[in-house]
Amino acid sequence: MSTVPLRFKAKLRANKWLLLRRLSQFGILALFLLGPWGGIWIIKGNLSSSLTLKTLPLTDPYVLLQSLAAGHIPYRTALSGAAIVALFYLLAGGRVYCSWVCPVNLLTDAAAWLRRRLGLKSGHAPHVNTRYWLLAGTLIAAALSHSLVWEWVNPVSIMHRSLLFGFGLGGFVLLGIFLYDLLLTTRGWCGHLCPVGAFYSLLGHFALPRVSAVRRDDCNDCMDCFKVCPEPQVIRPALKGQTSPIINSANCTLCGRCVDVCDKQIFTITHRFNHRSES
Repeated sequence: MSTVPLRFKAKLRANKWLLLRRLSQFGILALFLLGPWGGIWIIKGNLSSSLTLKTLPLTDPYVLLQSLAAGHIPYRTALSGAAIVALFYLLAGGRVYCSWVCPVNLLTDAAAWLRRRLGLKSGHAPHVNTRYWLLAGTLIAAALSHSLVWEWVNPVSIMHRSLLFGFGLGGFVLLGIFLYDLLLTTRGWCGHLCPVGAFYSLLGHFALPRVSAVRRDDCNDCMDCFKVCPEPQVIRPALKGQTSPIINSANCTLCGRCVDVCDKQIFTITHRFNHRSES
């Protein structure tokens, strides 16, 4: 019997969460692009503001916050749309946006993968809290300019515009992020600078889904999970601490890569109330 199907199945299992994330990211992009590209208008708009099936309004609460800071009075549908999105990420985890929705994650994941393949050493990274200072800066800039300054250069908005209208000057912004993560510091954009991720992390403190190092006693310190995790600082308290094996940090993106790469099956995706640990 050929071992090719067995190897293929093993590879699928070893990348289950990664493949599910890619399906989610490309699927969401396809829903937005079906209208402009194919005339099938399931969703109109973009990740900042959209209308699904001519019924469900969704608004990025971060964009709404910038709008309020700029002194703009939002429409009622924008308020209700932002409330729906905020409630979802409060329950699912704010950084789920980063790993399961954000199209820029495709770019930064590619840079991280290539960096590992090339064996490039990590450079100097900004402090992880830099993104929160940049988040505050975007709101101050909106208040001073009475406009959504950040949305002019937001890589997520740039990628959507580029896919629709072509990669012009905005393409250099995306290329800059890729090269920064590849050549200067691993996970530099998503892990240290992005104010969008900073905002969504604020919604993640009470999320229900969590990663748990349920079999942490079997850890052999191979460091594979740290190598692939976009926020490796969140792993150690659960893996090496004396308290709960649950990763409680709001900066966990719930990407599932630690689950995929661990040969010892130490990690699992569960819920915040499951503090069970196996030896």
